Amino acid sequence: MKNIAVIGAGTMGNGIAHTFAQTGFKVQLIDINEDSLKKGIETITNNLDRMVAKDRITEDQKQQTLSNISTFTDLTEGVKSADLVVEAATENSELKLKIFKQLDDICSKDTILATNTSSISITQIAAATMRPKQVIGMHFMNPVPIMKLVEIIRGYNTSDEVTKTIMELSQTLGKDPVEVNDYPGFVANRILMPMLNESIETLYNGVAGVTEIDTVMKLGMAHPMGPLQLADFIGLDVCLSILNVMYDGFKNPKYAPCPLLVNMVRAGKLGIKSGEGFYDYSESRKAEKVAEQFLK
Repeated sequence: MKNIAVIGAGTMGNGIAHTFAQTGFKVQLIDINEDSLKKGIETITNNLDRMVAKDRITEDQKQQTLSNISTFTDLTEGVKSADLVVEAATENSELKLKIFKQLDDICSKDTILATNTSSISITQIAAATMRPKQVIGMHFMNPVPIMKLVEIIRGYNTSDEVTKTIMELSQTLGKDPVEVNDYPGFVANRILMPMLNESIETLYNGVAGVTEIDTVMKLGMAHPMGPLQLADFIGLDVCLSILNVMYDGFKNPKYAPCPLLVNMVRAGKLGIKSGEGFYDYSESRKAEKVAEQFLK
């Protein structure tokens, strides 16, 4: 396996492309938006520059990584000759089903199709293709170049051979793959999102403030960042989407998103990506200043 196509140049897509390229794979990074591609390559370059500055890689390794990445706005051209396609588009089931149907039509019959979805059914996505045995989940963690975990999610029909191939490939990337089965939220988000949602409920019910909630979890539970800070980092819209997928999948009220989260997303307060969530990021990307609405 030498040629990897990555669909989506956003936070996860450019991180996945970076990781494969740095490990020596040829990567075709695909996005319908040329500006998104430019921004993605700029992000990869900046991240590599930081690694050079910290003596984790050399300047030559940085240049080799960048030379391993080609960009495309045309899906058909981008997936040509790909041994593996990793889809990292927006967490929207209709969009993903559309992409996988297209991929099934244009990719080689031997190409493995993977999705970086954090919650949507692999079995449902695979059903949009005529190759369900070759469809699998590769749920990378953000930031991809740093985080070791990859959840490898088997759909109902994913073959043992494809699962073994993707597990071994993940190890080649320097990751620690964990095989899980296909249920809403898989393992990571099935456990994480209810905790984040409960933290938002705790704020919503006036039990404590933003920094107090985060401090309790950091100091008392040894979490590297507080749950509200983490929600901002992930994106409140992404958190809401995942909770909705789990609520729809399980029909269990414990997965129902907090009304505060729903309203914040409606108001465009999405966390770091929008400049404000539970914290104000207008002056710094660090969670140092609580958003004004939570200072009352």
